[in-house]
Amino acid sequence: MNSETESLVVRAVRTQQGDAIDVYAFFLYGSDLTRVADISRIHRDEKDLKGFQRKEIRSHVNSIVEFLDSGPVLFPNAITLAFSPEIHFEPSRGPKPNGLAEVGVSGTLTIPFRTAGDRAAWIVDGQQRSLALAKAKNSRFPVPVIGFVSRDLAVHREQFILVNKVKALDVRLINELLPEVGTLLPRDLAVNRLPSELCNLLNRQPKSPFYKLIKRASDNPDDASIISDTALIAAIKQNLRPPLGALSQYKHSPETANPDAMFETLSLYWSAVRDTFPTAWGLAPTESRLMHSAGIKAMGALMDQIMLRADSSENPDLEIREALRRLVPHCAWTEGVWADLGWAWNEIQGTPQHITKLADHLMQLDRRLSRPSR
Repeated sequence: MNSETESLVVRAVRTQQGDAIDVYAFFLYGSDLTRVADISRIHRDEKDLKGFQRKEIRSHVNSIVEFLDSGPVLFPNAITLAFSPEIHFEPSRGPKPNGLAEVGVSGTLTIPFRTAGDRAAWIVDGQQRSLALAKAKNSRFPVPVIGFVSRDLAVHREQFILVNKVKALDVRLINELLPEVGTLLPRDLAVNRLPSELCNLLNRQPKSPFYKLIKRASDNPDDASIISDTALIAAIKQNLRPPLGALSQYKHSPETANPDAMFETLSLYWSAVRDTFPTAWGLAPTESRLMHSAGIKAMGALMDQIMLRADSSENPDLEIREALRRLVPHCAWTEGVWADLGWAWNEIQGTPQHITKLADHLMQLDRRLSRPSR
């Protein structure tokens, strides 16, 4: 550590990746990680998603501390940091050995110390390990670090998602982060971006029937949200599938998708659901199976069938509401029994079997009950 400049100086190797982005490889003492780097935990303000990290998993951190304190251990897992341009790299001078592979340049890296929340680096991967290393008895445990220079939070999120893609990362956290990432992502992740953005809009727009009702990974535990974002995103994905998905007509390709029209269609249908079942709407899933993942997914599947008729009618809103009104006597969202299924209202579970049976039942009812009105 350089006490005069209040900075940390380490030997490092610099290379470049992507669009001339500087990338560094070096070692730090474990106790220095949380002194030079902040953990950007995911949260929202009134308008935007902030950060990208998971909340601290205390049991996981404690298990790592226990391992580190167990004696001489091998712990070569690299921490990934995102640096601000404030850092400084000074290349080393001197002769180069024959046959040297010029993959990187060696030198010294200077990282300024800052107060928490204003540090010169952010932890992209290794939050739990960094917290554990800071608590370990051996404060001088050498840790490998890979760092790249970028102030762009979207780049940090992109790297966080890609690094954690193969790990047991909460799918809800990935889904919430995806709309905030502007770069090209792997196909199996990019397919979630549009449904997640629609989920964001439904949760944040006052005109939406889901306004502030959807649980997202960034929520505080005491938030009043009740609907699983995972369930709603799954329902929207189904609505996007061609040729019969209610939203597929607005998505010819990722570049030509019309999310505004999709949002309007989702709001139209789900507002009718809310108004048709007012005593079941807005309750906790334990009190209303309409708000349960099974109810959301089943009613989402029904949306495709009803919207197929509504889109060709003179008054789509009236067609949707009439179709749902005909179902009311046959539904048991908060009490009673689903007569044709033989299930008490609170026996419905979020299993694939229950969701499929409930969706099929609702669609069969809709087809049968809608015949006289045609």
